[in-house]
Amino acid sequence: MSYATKNIDATCAVHVDMGTTNTRVWLMRDSLVVARARSFVGVRDTVRDGSPERIRAALRDLIAEARTEGRQSSPECVPSCVIASGMITSPLGLSEVPHVAAPAGMSDIAAGAECQIFYDVTDLPVLLIPGVRTEGTRENAREVGAFDVMRGEETLCLGLLELGMMRTESVLLTLGSHWKAIRTDDSSRVASSVTTLSGELIHAAQTQTILASAVPQGAQTKTLDPQWVEAGVREQHQSGLARALFCVRLLQQKDESSPDERFAYLVGAVIGADFNALQSRGLLSPAIPVVLAGGAAVAEGWRHVLTTSGIPSRVLTEPEVETAFLTGQSSVAARVFRG
Repeated sequence: MSYATKNIDATCAVHVDMGTTNTRVWLMRDSLVVARARSFVGVRDTVRDGSPERIRAALRDLIAEARTEGRQSSPECVPSCVIASGMITSPLGLSEVPHVAAPAGMSDIAAGAECQIFYDVTDLPVLLIPGVRTEGTRENAREVGAFDVMRGEETLCLGLLELGMMRTESVLLTLGSHWKAIRTDDSSRVASSVTTLSGELIHAAQTQTILASAVPQGAQTKTLDPQWVEAGVREQHQSGLARALFCVRLLQQKDESSPDERFAYLVGAVIGADFNALQSRGLLSPAIPVVLAGGAAVAEGWRHVLTTSGIPSRVLTEPEVETAFLTGQSSVAARVFRG
């Protein structure tokens, strides 16, 4: 159900970021975070369950938790709405909102946002911020590589640009379950993106293949040895990704490396494959600075590879990513509610 946006004051609001595997919620007053809540429930659960009921229940509980905590710590902050982006606007989320075509700036994304109400989730109106799609030149299978989509990363990108943490005509590389390179243009717009399954590929190789016994299990290591990352990159360049991954098994049999070193080698091989692809598309060059977000150890591995190639880069901290994401959401909401 649609909801009129006039007379909504987003000075105090609940903010939502729903991804593939987890959902985060914040209660904010102006630029101050009053409360936080998180659940490891995301749209992947909709696929598994064949129903969105799990994510709707998680959202209901998280929003209620944040509002309860907020009443205790900041009783004057009474939210007027929920501002949401990410996979929540996909067909697997709360309600599908069509992507906005790139190049897309703040005004374009605000124009595509929809305000709806979901009585089974919250009594507050929910502003759903759309994602961005990169169009291909022709609509057929041979040209599908020129097509791409994102949901959530555009919000982070807008926030980084607004805060001056990312300059125009640069690349944001996000490193979650999917790795996504987002190019901005000289008008502070999301110009294009390229997405790979690299995060999921690393996890699958680490847990579901013959390499599982060769590398650490559970949480990723906090740091990656740059020399072993470089070795993985080199082998991928020489032999291709599939052979480089099998070399992790060979390293284990030679018994001359530790599980952490072999994991760094594995990550390096995957970085090498993506580096080649992005470089061939003109997204990686010494003239284009790169900002890295997510996966601290992987981000540092990427930074090392970029630095050795003469490409300027910086790794964002978790607080910087959070601040930029919430800034992006607030800025889009301000445009919507101002009409």
